[in-house]
Amino acid sequence: PDVMLSVKVTAAPYGSWHSPVAATDVAKETIRLDVVRVDAATLGKDGLVYWSELRPWEAGSIRVCSTDTAKNENDSDTTQWTKGDYNVRTSVHEYGGAGFFVHAGTIFFSNFDDQQLYKQTAPDAEPIPISPPDSKWRFADYHSVPARRFIVTVREDHGVVLTGKATEPENTVVSVNTDSNEQSVLVRGSDFYQWPRLSYDGKRLAWIQWKHPNMPWDDTELWMAQIFEDGTSIIESSLVKIAGGEGVNVIQPCWSPDGDLFFISDSAASDSYWSLYRADMSGLGGHCKVLGEHGHEIGSPPWFFNEAAYAFNPENSKEIAVAFKQNLQLLNTDTGKLTVIPTNFCGHSFIVFSADGHILTISYGVTDFPCILRINPATGKVDEICRSSKPISSLDNISIAEEITFETTDGDHAHAFYYKPTNREFKGPVGEKPPLMVRIHGGPTAQMPPFLNMEYQYFTTRGVAVLDVNYRGGTGYGRQYRDKLRKKWGVYDVDDAVHGAMHLVKVGEVDGDRLTISGGSAGGFTVLAALTFKDVFKAGCSQFGVSDLGTLAEDTHKFESRYLDRLVGLYPEEKSIYDERSPIKHIDKLSCPVIFFQGAEDKIVPPDQSELMFNALKSKGIATAYVLFARMSVLFGVREVRGSS
Repeated sequence: PDVMLSVKVTAAPYGSWHSPVAATDVAKETIRLDVVRVDAATLGKDGLVYWSELRPWEAGSIRVCSTDTAKNENDSDTTQWTKGDYNVRTSVHEYGGAGFFVHAGTIFFSNFDDQQLYKQTAPDAEPIPISPPDSKWRFADYHSVPARRFIVTVREDHGVVLTGKATEPENTVVSVNTDSNEQSVLVRGSDFYQWPRLSYDGKRLAWIQWKHPNMPWDDTELWMAQIFEDGTSIIESSLVKIAGGEGVNVIQPCWSPDGDLFFISDSAASDSYWSLYRADMSGLGGHCKVLGEHGHEIGSPPWFFNEAAYAFNPENSKEIAVAFKQNLQLLNTDTGKLTVIPTNFCGHSFIVFSADGHILTISYGVTDFPCILRINPATGKVDEICRSSKPISSLDNISIAEEITFETTDGDHAHAFYYKPTNREFKGPVGEKPPLMVRIHGGPTAQMPPFLNMEYQYFTTRGVAVLDVNYRGGTGYGRQYRDKLRKKWGVYDVDDAVHGAMHLVKVGEVDGDRLTISGGSAGGFTVLAALTFKDVFKAGCSQFGVSDLGTLAEDTHKFESRYLDRLVGLYPEEKSIYDERSPIKHIDKLSCPVIFFQGAEDKIVPPDQSELMFNALKSKGIATAYVLFARMSVLFGVREVRGSS
């Protein structure tokens, strides 16, 4: 019989509990799973699964690995491809993502240090550069099909800036011949491109494009054209805009095996959520929604390349694997029937449907760390290909997120996930309420899901509550909610942070005299603005935070160079608004301690902004600290920052 072991529960002040979660558990050297793929030439029939993983113990390098599931059904034998100085990371849009591709047993990848495109024919073979060494070209978002001997990819040319031919990098869609390595420009003229995708027969090419000042979650367009068999050019007369335009966002196009084009889209309608559509190929706009529901979105904002939320079964055009309603589901496109595939995980991305009948995905859990799963939807069998970390041995101390909705300014509502203090050995004294840390996500166009986060558990096991605010302007709640931050960044995000905290005070969950706030990048700006312009929080932590909006508008990269046009206003025409909302311009209003964490090589949030704010606080005599991390940026310094925090 099972024996229930009694645990002595001690009453102790919130924030003082002895925790089983150490700082080293937050910052420990776990891998970050980057992307999962199969060979584009076999569509996975060979049973080979490839993925990339970021390894902190190798100076944060990203390595490509593979396993043969046909041979290793019951074990986890892993073959490492890239080694040594090779770091598989692309810097297109600076954020990059999915830095490698597999075609006919050869991997193609971007190397971080020189951003050249390389190919490697075997795990023990030396990678060979196939792009010109001095071209200053960057590559991302690779795709191909079995019928073709070329890859289509997004190319970002920084050479045109260095030679004075242009004031910003030129983005194009190009093909790369896998035999000769020759490149051909297929599409140019727009400011940005994503998701170049060939039809299964290799005869048509679809892609997403957009222009300044839009971001890829704003107004975008889906285009399609026929492409010559050798991949050197599209047929100009066949060029047609399929979907998108003013007030409409289109992301993630994908061809079905029988030649239909699908995509995810919304519209400016008040209740429009990202939904899955089958395209009207005539370009007349008669698209058919195949999956969508009010209150639920498919997909996520494309900060990074290739985060696929759905994939077709290559052997059955009627079957789509899709992440929907916090489940992995199987959609029958004829009947519309959805079938949940049990995985014990609530988040799924980089979905691949292999021709051997298995679904591959990077999955995230409420009580488990990210894993690469290989799922047989016919039998329900779920295998772990790779884990980012060992499972947690005991779940008794894990605080599970509770979703809350609260009232905020201008008659609106905002959303958040609330993590209560949780420790099986402690409870708070009668009559005492716990302190609260409000956490603000970056972006700001993003969403924090309720996945296991050891940084939060570090606090909750010590008796500190955590509120993860999905403020207005974030994703996951439809187009109208996402657009609410237009011209309101530094206003609505701050309001929602304050109102979220005060909601928990009002309902008796937390102590209103012990409220703190923390956030990174765009979230760091909200932290600094809340501490400067509101008298609610007692202290704050800014990780890679923005303090001067004007400086950010003047000194950032192409991808986000016009982002603030929508979030704040035109610059410099509306400079007064930038100054009004910039914490560094109102340092006299800041009167509480702040700690700053900053990456020395950050091109998105330059270090001088944190330094300006720190020096201003220091000269004012307010307790402050500034921690600079060499070779780190807003994207890749998370582990070190967490440990130091």
